[in-house]
Amino acid sequence: MSLWEYANPKKFMQTSGAVLPWVAGLAAICLGTGLIWGFFFTPDDYRQGSTVRIIYLHVPAAMMAINAWAMMLVASLIWLIRRHHVSALAARAAAPVGLTFTLIALATGALWGAPMWGTWWEWDPRLTSFLILALFYLGYIALWQAVENPDTAADLTSILCMVGSVFAVLSRYAVNFWNQGLHQGASLSLDQRENISNVFWLPLVISIAGFVALFVTLVLLRTRTEIRARRLSALIARERLA
Repeated sequence: MSLWEYANPKKFMQTSGAVLPWVAGLAAICLGTGLIWGFFFTPDDYRQGSTVRIIYLHVPAAMMAINAWAMMLVASLIWLIRRHHVSALAARAAAPVGLTFTLIALATGALWGAPMWGTWWEWDPRLTSFLILALFYLGYIALWQAVENPDTAADLTSILCMVGSVFAVLSRYAVNFWNQGLHQGASLSLDQRENISNVFWLPLVISIAGFVALFVTLVLLRTRTEIRARRLSALIARERLA
């Protein structure tokens, strides 16, 4: 069985319909467990107090904002190289989800930063690149809406996605590229010395798993909707020609 079989809309609809309930259930379990555990059953941090609990929303949302763009980039490249319509529609479907995660990350970052830094916003390298990433999300969504021909829209948005990937990378690695700035380093790392305390680590990992499952659920749902909308448009066009 080839992976490219799932580029067939009929095959994708069948498989995604079977997978969706399981992924949605996993998202509900992980989000419920991680967020309730994190917000109600973890202690205050010795420096940040109760503000540290924002980590269970901010970190997963920020991670998924970047990874959503990475997924869009892969899907866009598949469209440009293989011309599989499902991949273009999946990229389109992921954009509003990724934008939502980006806005959540910016909002929770401001709530977290205000008591820690004494300001709601700072032109920190990571914060600035994240804001630009949000603007690229908006531009990507607007470009899909502005171009009438769907294949042309897919081509143009794929190019825009490749350009915006620079800021997705900067959003992830800005702290490593520039030592200056208020933003802290990574909360999770392969280096155990850089990880947060174990009491916060486990519920955070569960919350991240929940956000990943939520992203997959929403993208599958939206991609299925995009495929149905494309079929409906094709049927309407045929009726007009008949």
